[in-house]
Amino acid sequence: MSVNQTTVPDDVSAEPKAPKGDRTDMVGKALGLLVLLGDEPRGASAAEISRRADLPFSTTYRLLGSLTRDGFVDYEPDGRRYHLGLRIFQLGQRVSNHHGFAGTALPVLRRVTEQTGEATILSVRDGHHHLTVNKVDGPQTFRVTSDPGHLGALHATAVGKALVAFAEDAEREALLEELDLEPLTEHTITDRGAFRAEIEKVRRQGYAVMDEENENGMRAVAVPLLNSQGHAFASLATAVPVFRLSIESLLAHVPLLQDAAAELAARLPQR
Repeated sequence: MSVNQTTVPDDVSAEPKAPKGDRTDMVGKALGLLVLLGDEPRGASAAEISRRADLPFSTTYRLLGSLTRDGFVDYEPDGRRYHLGLRIFQLGQRVSNHHGFAGTALPVLRRVTEQTGEATILSVRDGHHHLTVNKVDGPQTFRVTSDPGHLGALHATAVGKALVAFAEDAEREALLEELDLEPLTEHTITDRGAFRAEIEKVRRQGYAVMDEENENGMRAVAVPLLNSQGHAFASLATAVPVFRLSIESLLAHVPLLQDAAAELAARLPQR
């Protein structure tokens, strides 16, 4: 599949050829910029990326220009912000398909959605975010916006809480201490002690709930997909608008999600 040409800022000049000895280093720097952009779901300016990468602005700007021309990065002229581009998504989908996530999981997600009538989402952890691997929308007109490739907050989502709660002990402790508890709505947990208590609750009950903490008007319930050591390598959620299901009605789907998660855990490659 071809990739459409993306808009490049007008003032990005043609990049001079680097000496052979510098090319490997420049590739590493470019990949580093992609990793940094992966941690910025809302995008970032060239100056912000330059500071985070600890690179000269001119170097960052040239690399971003090259990455934009090749489709790895998108440039938003209005906000002067850069985002991960379509080619990154395409490569991610190929990796997902290669490892069996997309094709293997889809029939199970469809079956869950057929029974709930609501969106079913499969996510994995990507550093301090969750990454939506696959999603099946329900038949209702109100559509959940967490599409495959979406990076979201761990602390404010049901899938994220499940991934944190059932991470390996050392990883869980690090996340509890290091996650940026950014307030996304007035309901987001931003106190570190309260977040720790929430994660302990998720571990006790075996599922996580999000009630308008990530997005006003939406709630979700998620369960972990556990490997043989009892640690989460993915999580599975049902997401609904608040006007359609109460918390009690949403929690009634937990046994269905747990059965589907157990089936997926037996069929999917465990990362």
